[in-house]
Amino acid sequence: MAPTPSGYLHLGNAVNFVLTWLLVRRAGGTLHLRIDDLDRTRLRPAYLANIFQTLEWLGLDYDTGPRNPADFEQHYSQLHYLADYQQILKKLRQQPGLLYACTCSRTDILAVAPDGRYPGTCRHRHIPLDTPGAAWRIRLPDDLVVTFTDGWQGTMVINLGRDMGDFVVRKKDGYPAYQIGSVADDLRLGTTLIVRGADLLPSTAAQLWLAQQLPETAGFTAARIQFLHHPLLPGPDGQKLSKSQQQPLERGVQAQAQGPQVVFRAVALLLGLPTEASLSLEQLRQGCVESHW
Repeated sequence: MAPTPSGYLHLGNAVNFVLTWLLVRRAGGTLHLRIDDLDRTRLRPAYLANIFQTLEWLGLDYDTGPRNPADFEQHYSQLHYLADYQQILKKLRQQPGLLYACTCSRTDILAVAPDGRYPGTCRHRHIPLDTPGAAWRIRLPDDLVVTFTDGWQGTMVINLGRDMGDFVVRKKDGYPAYQIGSVADDLRLGTTLIVRGADLLPSTAAQLWLAQQLPETAGFTAARIQFLHHPLLPGPDGQKLSKSQQQPLERGVQAQAQGPQVVFRAVALLLGLPTEASLSLEQLRQGCVESHW
């Protein structure tokens, strides 16, 4: 389970937690809680605490990882592994022509690409990588296609240039970006199963391609790690749920008057299991066993 403390967790986050818990417990595996906190500008103590509160509210246990916010900050924060991430960035920088500097703001990008996909504005500007306030982007090969087998979606063929564009590996503040942290952390933890929402399929493809650029990260492959990208839960407006849309904002999914059963029923619906009003976590677990899901 790899939440980000950038907002209160919504129903989709909770569903992902429960799905991951069910799969790992059914397989007899080791469940790790990993919190992605490289985006320190959006981290709030209340958001961090909400992760642990939501897990307790759902009744989910896990085997390794932080037990509370203080334990996280002292022993598990990604800040403790910055040297590892920076080493990867250093190696990527040594690859001729692989990285380039980008000074575009999010507003600049949205002005020419409403879908948020980077249009390559700085690709040929030859801005020095050491320019203050510049992000580092990966120069993707033209028409790059990444293929892998997903445990839920089947064979995936991702046109990375079309679906994501040249993605950031070092942010403007000098911190490593999400894709770097995820690859390094999953390798360090020996992760063999990653459960994500279907909206992160391009990120998975980006990480698989990125990892193959260096011998140090080449172990991050679809042959060693099983991926499951589950369908997304739509919000009231039909769009995908996000933390910023969660209502009421001050509590996130825990504000659901029906309690955690609303999460369990959503998971049962995704798995094609009965969705009784009083569904419990143990009933959900037993239903998975009986259905051989």
